[in-house]
Amino acid sequence: MSTKTVIGYHGHCFDGMASAAVLSRLLRQVVPGELAFSYHGLDHQPGGSHVPEAVLTGQLNAVVDFRYTTSDKLGWWFDHHVSGVVGDVERAHLAQDHSGHKFFDPSYGSCCKLIADTALARFGCELQDMSELVHWADIIDAARFPSAAMAVELREPALQLMTVIEACGDDAFLAPRIAALAAGRPLSEIATDAQVQRLFAPLHGQHQRQCDAISARATQQAGVVSFDLVGSGEDRYNKFIPYWLFPSARYCVAITASKSRAKVSVGSNPWAPVPRTHNIAELCARYGGGGHPVVGAVSLNADQVERAREIGKEIVAALSQ
Repeated sequence: MSTKTVIGYHGHCFDGMASAAVLSRLLRQVVPGELAFSYHGLDHQPGGSHVPEAVLTGQLNAVVDFRYTTSDKLGWWFDHHVSGVVGDVERAHLAQDHSGHKFFDPSYGSCCKLIADTALARFGCELQDMSELVHWADIIDAARFPSAAMAVELREPALQLMTVIEACGDDAFLAPRIAALAAGRPLSEIATDAQVQRLFAPLHGQHQRQCDAISARATQQAGVVSFDLVGSGEDRYNKFIPYWLFPSARYCVAITASKSRAKVSVGSNPWAPVPRTHNIAELCARYGGGGHPVVGAVSLNADQVERAREIGKEIVAALSQ
């Protein structure tokens, strides 16, 4: 009889998808017996990110690229976000865990690479056939693009898949692709699949409209580019557009709103002529958000747009110093 195995992963996220696929391969190699996988995307929520207990329904449960949970149902965990472990209770709980199956390293640019490196170093599992997936997950999540143009022009199939995932990356779309990647299907085949390309075509047109909307609304002051997309019809955008439009900017602060939340997105320009000096994860954490030193966000309830705007102004002021 197979073991029901549930993997919770950061939804609508290339690195979340890649992390779930790489962990699936690792678990198949180190856990005895047959494993039956199911995948559940996890999204950041107003007031903080939490793994719902209702997700952990497997005989074996894992979470990747998402915040730690103290649930006794959690068997495996990998994360690389600075805000992945929050508060004394979570830190103490993780410190007391001696399973050897929970790994936290915020020095990594991507969770996928953390899992791949750990698989080799700790378990002797070399996942060479997944190197393309690990490579692109690290480029995308750590913003290791050689230029803003590459990140915005979206010519590479992996970046087209990234765009589709961010807009359409629910479980119905991602779960079968995670399973295919875990089974050894190349990323290049997944990215050039006919359905992915059909979904990408209108998204690319929307991407062009996002470029126009940001160009019309954004301003730069003291090295910080900021804009408010509320009411523009755009609640998601390619996070590199601001740096493509404003190459000299060090940071970006954006306000967006959807039916489910208001959001303050904060980032730093990987190609800025003046290096980053602020820890964005710590800055967002002051308002209940989190992320990485180089990028983060604060999520609020959908009716808190004005509060999001206030927070945005305060963050712009902090980054301007």
